[in-house]
Amino acid sequence: MLLHFFVHRRKSCTFVPSKTERFMDRIRLKDKEFELFIPESDIQAAIAKMAVQIKADVEGKNPLFVGVLNGAFMFVAELMRELDVPYELTFARYSSYQGTSSTGILNEIMPVQADIRGRMVILLEDIIDTGFTMSYVMEKLRSEGAADVRLATMLFKPESLKCELTPDYVGLQIPADFIVGHGLDYDELGRSYKDIYKVVE
Repeated sequence: MLLHFFVHRRKSCTFVPSKTERFMDRIRLKDKEFELFIPESDIQAAIAKMAVQIKADVEGKNPLFVGVLNGAFMFVAELMRELDVPYELTFARYSSYQGTSSTGILNEIMPVQADIRGRMVILLEDIIDTGFTMSYVMEKLRSEGAADVRLATMLFKPESLKCELTPDYVGLQIPADFIVGHGLDYDELGRSYKDIYKVVE
């Protein structure tokens, strides 16, 4: 049985999926086969809990949320629906992946366009893997004058982390498997699945 984790500022608690579990469905994308890993209901529950923590931290601060494309589009939409505080939303796009692994080379395709000087900025990412991309982006935003830069991620792979990076808000903590679905892709395929699937080795 999988254990899913919700983390906020280095504090964690564990919750167990409901007794009504789904059978492991499988999908195939190009040359890879994937099996059901995290059902949509668990993802949404984790995002709702994260929203409660974020709301408490941003109340009265009119934060700027930056959704990181393309993978975070589902996460951003679901999180924003849970927040009922004033905020501004914009998007940015970076890329370091090809196939199932990071290239180690960051491409800044669409940088943040909004004026961030003196503002609280919260980056919204689909998944933290090596951590290099978000570490670079957070430092860049600080150097450009943001007063407070934070990171919220739907998924976090601590075993894969290769730099000093601690997300402020984490939906689910997962092993180092390659995954697709709910915004995440394999060579641009699989983003539209509502559930999350992991590769079958």
